[in-house]
Amino acid sequence: MDSSPPNTIIEEAPPRFSELKPPLSEDIIEALDRSGFEVCTPVQAETIPFLCSHKDVVVDAATGSGKTLAFLLPFIEIIRRSNSYPPKPHQVMGVIISPTRELSAQIHKVARAVRLDFAKCREVEADMNTLEEEGANLLIGTPGRLSDMMKRMEFLDFRNLEILILDEADRLLDMGFQKQVNYIISRLPKQRRTGLFSATQTQAVADLAKAGLRNPYLKCEADQKSSQLVHLLIENKNKKLVVFFMTCACVDYWGLVISKIPSLKSISFFPTHGKMDQKGRDTALASFTEASSGVLLCTDVAARGLDIPGIVYIRSLAIKDREVLEKGLKAFVSFVRAYKEHQCSYIFSWKGLEIGKLAMGYGILSFPYISEVKQDRIGIVGFTPVQGITFEDIKFKNKSREKQRQQNLLARKDKLQQEKRGKRKKSSKEAVDDSNKASRKRKLTGRQRQTIQTAQDEEEMNLRL
Repeated sequence: MDSSPPNTIIEEAPPRFSELKPPLSEDIIEALDRSGFEVCTPVQAETIPFLCSHKDVVVDAATGSGKTLAFLLPFIEIIRRSNSYPPKPHQVMGVIISPTRELSAQIHKVARAVRLDFAKCREVEADMNTLEEEGANLLIGTPGRLSDMMKRMEFLDFRNLEILILDEADRLLDMGFQKQVNYIISRLPKQRRTGLFSATQTQAVADLAKAGLRNPYLKCEADQKSSQLVHLLIENKNKKLVVFFMTCACVDYWGLVISKIPSLKSISFFPTHGKMDQKGRDTALASFTEASSGVLLCTDVAARGLDIPGIVYIRSLAIKDREVLEKGLKAFVSFVRAYKEHQCSYIFSWKGLEIGKLAMGYGILSFPYISEVKQDRIGIVGFTPVQGITFEDIKFKNKSREKQRQQNLLARKDKLQQEKRGKRKKSSKEAVDDSNKASRKRKLTGRQRQTIQTAQDEEEMNLRL
């Protein structure tokens, strides 16, 4: 039994470097132990796994947070895994840009402390002649010095560069280094990992992140995707966007929902998917192509082969109308099944799917039965059933559809009552019939036994004769 007092928050112990996933090499762990580094800081615990997993990062990290090791250790691990290992003398595998020479010297000192024996780590402020003679695999310096060196030193090879780090990015911009930073980025290969570390997240830092990072995406909770979708559409209402959905039912649902939101009334939406007739799909695509702005709602299969810039991939929303609820339920079930059956299970992780929050995003009143979902997951954190209202209580806004629904409900109720009365009559009659059948079965069985015995006796007599 848990002996902790009520309302006590138990904080998890910070992970050790040896516990990180993906794991660091054993010799790196040993070097860290010798230097007295055993337990990760929060910044290190969050950043190192991302950089080691081919991800770019933007890190809000103040001085003293352990950010230097947060980008140096991934660099070491990345180089060890690369096809270019061990690197040649003048093959630059990493660049670290810092705002001051003092900070560059400090980073260089930490790099030497963790024993970067396999690579040559240089401050570019040092003697250029030594750099030309011996080369370097990791360059650490200020933007001005680095950009000047890249212009003059053709002997350095940046083609296989693996990682770029911008340390104290807010100070880099405050000190007027944006031009030099942009030049350095333009000279480096696009297929790299980039880490941007900053104590403050200003608009200038955000702009620099857009220029330096690849394939940015926003990760949000499943039940918050609706607001993110609405915000995104409002912010880009004068642009052409494509929103991808998992299934045709999802396209129908969101096409109905978002078109009814008052703040999105000025935006044109063009739903299209594989279950629409060809004429309808052609009309939607033609209208979207000709429009100066608008949103194409489609499945990935329906949009395959289209060359449309500005693609966005999001899903979620819900409002009160039976048509919306019915389509939302159908869309939710189809999404869950498509998610589980998706071939790209590395991205579409079934275990990581927050089904409860996802159901909330689709406006589900009570969790439906889905064969793919184990019943013990229905109580998952994030889903709250709506109390005091049932699915049958929700009416269609369309009066004719609601009238038809009420008629169907009455017909169904009458049918159930008739079936119930029929079952009572049938049950009493069946009881008598079953009794007679059992009696006949017992008599028939007796005759059969007598007949069999007689046949056996006759056969035995014949054998004796």
